[in-house]
Amino acid sequence: MKNNPFNMPGQFYRGNLHTHSTGSDGAYSAQEVIRRYREAGYDFLAISDHYMEVFDYPVTDTRELRSNGFTTLIATELHTDELQCGGIWHILAVGLPVDFPPLKENETIIELTNRAADTGAFIGICHPSWSGLTVDEACQIECAHAVEIYNHGSKVEVERGEDTPFWDTILNKGHHLSGYATDDAHKMTYDCFGGWIHVKAESLEPELLLEALKAGHYYSSQGPQIHSMDIIGDELTVTCSPVSNISLQGHDQKSAHQQGTGLVEATFDIAKFKASHLRLTLRDAGSNRAWSNPVWFD
Repeated sequence: MKNNPFNMPGQFYRGNLHTHSTGSDGAYSAQEVIRRYREAGYDFLAISDHYMEVFDYPVTDTRELRSNGFTTLIATELHTDELQCGGIWHILAVGLPVDFPPLKENETIIELTNRAADTGAFIGICHPSWSGLTVDEACQIECAHAVEIYNHGSKVEVERGEDTPFWDTILNKGHHLSGYATDDAHKMTYDCFGGWIHVKAESLEPELLLEALKAGHYYSSQGPQIHSMDIIGDELTVTCSPVSNISLQGHDQKSAHQQGTGLVEATFDIAKFKASHLRLTLRDAGSNRAWSNPVWFD
């Protein structure tokens, strides 16, 4: 069994990987955006302004805005090339050096993302449904670590923010990609504080957070908390905050669920999942969800 952060040392830190400031098309300065996330109870934030010529290819430097109990990751949202649908690529790169060079002449999205990954960055495929991205296109980004499975801004604005089916299709093709929830906030009104991640690390040091992100040692949430996922033999036991549905998703059509009122624990026979992987989804009474990353058995 691989990639179960609940059995690893450290603690969970709450953060957001994808949001914007006046460094590109956000409504507020990086300082103000960070203040709002810190006061909302977050432990870290990545400001990912749009890496485009019109904004002078920003990699927003937030290092001086780190404080006791709150840190930042250096990030940008990469853009170049057209998708099959005619739109432009959106790729998240977190953990970049602040002097990451501008787009090179005729540089493709694959070359650009590989260049970002070569610096040690975490690479995420942004809002597939909003972008009109196909699974085959996503699978071209071989250096990707994860798919954006929930984008709050895309959800509340145009109902294109949910991408767990897209994620499952990629997983069914054998790609070991994690999934993260995020805000993609621009206005910092209705588009913020709607989706986040809890990263398991031994401290809040940016380097340790980045290492955990690339390893998939986190879970995503809109509110519910996953307290534990224990696997002993062919049984998985989950403990969590009160929810109304606890479900498992695996390769092809494999699934299982338990429903009730105020569920805080469930146990599943997972023998049928062990040929490949499983992931966990929680849903509370208000339809807010939490998602684990896949646990791989192969």
